[in-house]
Amino acid sequence: MRMTKFVKCVALGIAALGVLAAAGCGEQAAKGDNKTYKVGIVQLVEHSSLDDANRGFVDGLKARGYEEGKNLTIDRQNAQADQSNLQNIVQRFISDKVDLICAIATPAVQSAANATKDIPIVGTAVTDYVSAKVVKSNEAPGGNVTGTSDLTPIAEQIDLLRKLYPNAKTIGTIYSSSEVNSEIQVKAMKEYAESKGLTVRVATISTVNDIQQAAQSIINDVDVFYEPTDNVIASAMPTLTSVTDPAGKGVICGYVGGVTAGALATKGIDYYKLGVQTGDMAADILEGKAKPADMKIETAHDLVVVINKKNAEKIGLTIPADVMDGATIVP
Repeated sequence: MRMTKFVKCVALGIAALGVLAAAGCGEQAAKGDNKTYKVGIVQLVEHSSLDDANRGFVDGLKARGYEEGKNLTIDRQNAQADQSNLQNIVQRFISDKVDLICAIATPAVQSAANATKDIPIVGTAVTDYVSAKVVKSNEAPGGNVTGTSDLTPIAEQIDLLRKLYPNAKTIGTIYSSSEVNSEIQVKAMKEYAESKGLTVRVATISTVNDIQQAAQSIINDVDVFYEPTDNVIASAMPTLTSVTDPAGKGVICGYVGGVTAGALATKGIDYYKLGVQTGDMAADILEGKAKPADMKIETAHDLVVVINKKNAEKIGLTIPADVMDGATIVP
């Protein structure tokens, strides 16, 4: 009799554990463990910052349990800075019924947002989603688009420029006239620089082929250059520095990749970490924890001062000790 009661108790205990295990499996399934998700990544153009954001996005998804070859298929596409390519790539994603689109750079997120109102879109390396007309507001996007912004700390970057060039009177800047993100940054930079008594000379370009001529047109009238997170310039920073270096004039830019590519310095964004942030947001969408309409646009969590020591030596500039202190040095 006592043994029978004991057996019954054991049986009940096993049944209870079974229920808990089943509940746990159901929770895992809700996270997508039993489904292979399809994600399309469309990148505007190949350059270090966007490449880093792309890599970070994939690693951010992996950190949340979404891994290629297990429960995730990724279709990676690069538009090579061609608008028609962007449109074709996004249409391919729609036809393939991807579960989510990651759009890297402003033109990419605009193309994706114009093509579909149903598939969730997360953007990264996008300066201003509102000005790009892909969300209603940064706090409440209201549609199928959300993501991370690479809006740089322009005032802090100009302050860095002033520390490096305390006697500077005129700043030169070159940017692509077709990039709304660059226009926003240059406008903000001009307002802040002029409030500090600096003059700004601007030259606009359409393609990489225009960079050298644009730089030469203003090189003699400026003391130093400032470059925003412009995709055309970013894809060809050595072309710009081929003009600025011989003239002994540094380039302060809005992103870390520009410094590793030859510019002098930045206080800017680590695009890999920005990509990881974006991947984390995408994971929330895939898990059903949030919808793009309700997910506010996030900005970069981490900023870093980066100095290109070799470039400083090349242009004959001595970096102040207070700037070097705590900075990341590119040898």
